[in-house]
This record gives sequence, C-alpha cells and structure tokens, in this order.
Amino acid sequence: EKLYSHLLEIDETANARMDILMPQLMKATGVTEELKAANPMKWVGLANACKAQAEEIILYEIVYE
Repeated sequence: EKLYSHLLEIDETANARMDILMPQLMKATGVTEELKAANPMKWVGLANACKAQAEEIILYEIVYE
C-alpha cells in the first residue's frame, strides 16, 4: 500500500517542477504572447519544444537521479 502514495508524491513533485520550468524555458526561448499573436504555428512549435525539454529535465532530476 506504499506504491500509490509514492507515485502520487512523484507526480505532485513533477507537476510542481513543470510549473516552475515552463515559464523559465519559454522566456529563455522567446515564446511570448506577441509571438503567439504574430506567428501561432511558430509559437506552438517552440512551446512544444520547451515542454519536451522540461519533461526530459524532470525525468532526469526525479526519476533517473
């Protein structure tokens, strides 16, 4: 009965880390509301790249390390 609570803790930690990382990565990459209005397809591509990068960082920090 410890597995569920352990997985819940990992999920909460990963989501909290994602909430911190995404704005930082998007700012560093130049993913802004102005870009979203001017070039939505580029914005989506960059936002998806930021999300993938954040997920890799979180996997490394929380799961692999």
